[in-house]
Amino acid sequence: MRIPTESLGTVTDWRDGITWSSAELAAQANRTARHLIESGAGRGDRIVIWHGGSGRFFGDLMGVWKIGACAVCLNPSTTEEELGRIVDFVNAAAVLDDGITRLDTTLSAPVLNSGAFVNSDDDVVGESKLDDDALILFTSGTTGTPKGVLHSFRSLLARVALNQFHIPRSVRERTLSVLPTHFGHGLIGNCLTVLLDRQSLLLAPATNLDVSGNLGAIIDEHSITFMSSVPTLWKRVLGSVPPPQNGSLMRVHVGSAPLSAELWNGIADWADTRDVVNMYGITETANWIAGASLADHEAADGLVGDMWGGTAAVLDTSGGIHAEGEGELLVQSPSLMQGYFQLPEQTNAVLRNGWFHTGDIGHIDAKGTIRLTGRQKYEINRGGIKVHPEDIDLLLERHDSVGEACAFALPDEIEGEIVAVAVTSGDGSKLDPRALRRWCGERLAREKIPSRWFVVDEIPKTDRGKVNRDNVAAYCLDLNS
Repeated sequence: MRIPTESLGTVTDWRDGITWSSAELAAQANRTARHLIESGAGRGDRIVIWHGGSGRFFGDLMGVWKIGACAVCLNPSTTEEELGRIVDFVNAAAVLDDGITRLDTTLSAPVLNSGAFVNSDDDVVGESKLDDDALILFTSGTTGTPKGVLHSFRSLLARVALNQFHIPRSVRERTLSVLPTHFGHGLIGNCLTVLLDRQSLLLAPATNLDVSGNLGAIIDEHSITFMSSVPTLWKRVLGSVPPPQNGSLMRVHVGSAPLSAELWNGIADWADTRDVVNMYGITETANWIAGASLADHEAADGLVGDMWGGTAAVLDTSGGIHAEGEGELLVQSPSLMQGYFQLPEQTNAVLRNGWFHTGDIGHIDAKGTIRLTGRQKYEINRGGIKVHPEDIDLLLERHDSVGEACAFALPDEIEGEIVAVAVTSGDGSKLDPRALRRWCGERLAREKIPSRWFVVDEIPKTDRGKVNRDNVAAYCLDLNS
């Protein structure tokens, strides 16, 4: 079994305008594979890739897979200290850098400058099996115990095949990726789904404000037909960035964070297409696992639609598993991870009796349609009453003056936990927490009304554009200390 490294699509980097053809990507893959072999790496070894978001990244990734090794894709902004910790944790055979010498410290693995690799006359032909380790993506733990999600070639290829089945090929003809390539949404869903079907990919990282500020123009200039992103991008774009005009955009995916019905409809209006799909997926399932399009559904908070291969069920409070009803969402999927790398206890906690326990709270109706209602680990226990902070986020973001909202728990001597919330202004006006609290009082049960309010300039996000509520809580308390 081999990933088809010689027959990829094309990758264009918006930043420099350089396009890597299929032949150029294959040549880079062969160069990388040859140099890895010369460094002593081979099938089953783990190779850290410490760069991303470029054509060279995909050439290096294919080179790792060409020799049957496992790619460990890291955030390029990972510090040297964090890099050293992860290199040791995975016992890496090599580290691939993009040609910019940044290391002043010695790692336990050789650092190879992939930008300096020379051509080789002979073609490297490696070997791997479907269930060999293929990819490790870290979801947390760069400052503590790393938590790496481990996927096999089987789970990756299953996910890509299912994505390609559910997204018509004509829709994927010219795809835009504004996401990082070191997590599942960007790498697997937005990029590999396209490249492994010999289609065109434009990389334009949304961390560059010129991208979000000119998104409509970029879509028009490159006749983009498909893109995927996170809600955060659209909160910046809607109302401030002119929409595309040439009508090329056929489909938009949104995922990795809760999507409100209002924002969902706003994206459809801006993109001029009803095929805006709220996606549900996590790194452990190799990205997308369910989706709901406005072409088939009315927008509703938390609606993520039907499974894209596999089965979903809910776990009730008594431990019963049901095909419909409400409880913790469980899934079975051919794209499920093998486990958390070298963390058997954490793996066994979520992989039980053939089911992956997502930690998300949801409802499945008689037709199998899934709607998410909260996240188990972020439940706020207010005097024994469970509060899902996502409910508060989505409500507050409907307020005309609120840009973003993030609710979280704070300890309380009497109630155990109380509800706190960080809010940003959406229209530049000064927010009045007392007025917002009264507004919430007309729409929320008492236990859900935030007791503490933090008006902030921005809500901090991870490098993936996600909100970590623990980080937001620490940020707010630090600002008010």
